[in-house]
Amino acid sequence: MKLVNIGFGNLVSSNRMIAIVSPDSAPIKRIISDAKDKGTLIDATHGRRTRAVIITDSDHIILTYLQAETVAARIDNEAVTYDEEGEDEQR
Repeated sequence: MKLVNIGFGNLVSSNRMIAIVSPDSAPIKRIISDAKDKGTLIDATHGRRTRAVIITDSDHIILTYLQAETVAARIDNEAVTYDEEGEDEQR
């Protein structure tokens, strides 16, 4: 399992990510609003401006202050892999 740092020590499984999108369009704003109503919104911005929205396969919506390009680059560069015993191995 690869975990990606999305800022402030928050980690997300890269295997569960479907899309990383910009929060500026009306459809994405509607998705964020709907997720807030359903209780599936995760705000990892720590009060900062939302610059990217991560959509997961479990219908959770994650807000981050990092730009989409930064999160995408971290998937390849900074992912931490966990083996079956729970030991972490830096790639």
